[in-house]
Amino acid sequence: MGKQIEFTRPDGATAPGFYAEPDGRPNAPGIVVIQEWWGLNDQIKRIGQQWTDAGYRVLIPDLYRGEKALDAAEAEHKMDDLDFSDAATQDVRGAVQYLKQDSASVGVIGFCMGGVLAVLAAMHVPETDVAVSWYGIPPEEAGDASAIDVPLQCHFATQDTFFPIEQADAFEKKLEAGHVAHECYRYEAQHAFGNEDWDYYDPEASKLAWQRSMAFFEHHLKG
Repeated sequence: MGKQIEFTRPDGATAPGFYAEPDGRPNAPGIVVIQEWWGLNDQIKRIGQQWTDAGYRVLIPDLYRGEKALDAAEAEHKMDDLDFSDAATQDVRGAVQYLKQDSASVGVIGFCMGGVLAVLAAMHVPETDVAVSWYGIPPEEAGDASAIDVPLQCHFATQDTFFPIEQADAFEKKLEAGHVAHECYRYEAQHAFGNEDWDYYDPEASKLAWQRSMAFFEHHLKG
């Protein structure tokens, strides 16, 4: 039920994205959904639809500008070519600003690569009201996690080979040191356990993480 749109980045350039809103609620709270390394594909659109069904306006920035990866090697190449700073401070921020025109509160959620960008949004996008990251942790040089000043929820996989659980533990310690309002959860699962199209999909872990994400946004965006 969504549509392709163009929105304006802070630098004045335009960026593409996929937008959807709940019926009859053009001023509902907003959520920016950030893709995995595959691109803006059908799977991430289904994620967006879940949030629209829950009563949120949704915008998914198309970080690859229409391109999609068909296998892991191509996905890794596209992710490596992505300028994460530009994606966070321009594409994601522009998407948040677009939703903020009609929504009083806007959250950001991302998965894998998008999870990294969700944390960067919490650090570097001042219009963000709340952020949720699924199995994504930015490198230390990307910003000071202890300085995050919005509520942050993180979902980590204990068997994650992309973002080892030790990295997650160190990240959470920084949040604690900065007294950041946060929730961090760990699941006995592998990376991308929430992607139903991926080899390591874990329906039980995914269901629990969804319940927690839904409750977190419900509290901070609708509460």
